[in-house]
Amino acid sequence: MHYAIDSRATPEEATVHYIIETKGSTFTARAFAAGLLSAFAHSPTIAIRDFEGEVFLNPDAVEQSSLRIVIHPAALTVTDDISEKDREEIDRRMHDEVLESNSFPDIVYESSRGTASATGDGQYWLALNGELTLHGVKRNQPVSARVSVNGTTLRATGELSLRQSDYDIRPVSAVGGTVKLKDEIKLSFDISARKQ
Repeated sequence: MHYAIDSRATPEEATVHYIIETKGSTFTARAFAAGLLSAFAHSPTIAIRDFEGEVFLNPDAVEQSSLRIVIHPAALTVTDDISEKDREEIDRRMHDEVLESNSFPDIVYESSRGTASATGDGQYWLALNGELTLHGVKRNQPVSARVSVNGTTLRATGELSLRQSDYDIRPVSAVGGTVKLKDEIKLSFDISARKQ
């Protein structure tokens, strides 16, 4: 969709406000097993189900757009086909030992700068340069996304990797250290937002 912008409009007037909707969105994190017995270990996929946020998109200057998203880690859960006992153990360790969800109840990503290129009518490729606050640590975190605008809906898809150690998170190990999770976590998102 192309937004007709009055040439006298200020940047604020040209900006379109969107609210992220969890329904119709998917957001996952994937951890990878390492160590001596990694071939027999589980590399969990974790569903990120409780998040909220907003996008301010300026179609005439997409690089001036901004994003803020808040994830509530207490609702993260393993989605793999594993026994209920294993799921409960992984969830418990993830919340109590890794994320310490009670002490750090929010994960926040904010970006108000980046680069962008239009790839077609209402289609953009964005490279955001934002800050991620995770486990009480704030660090620069680049995020690339394909963004499409269709009517009143904005959709953003992409992937990013981060290292747990950058956020003072110690990867979990088991079986006397012969099975542990790699430092790198991969996140994938397909997020839908509605124009306000």
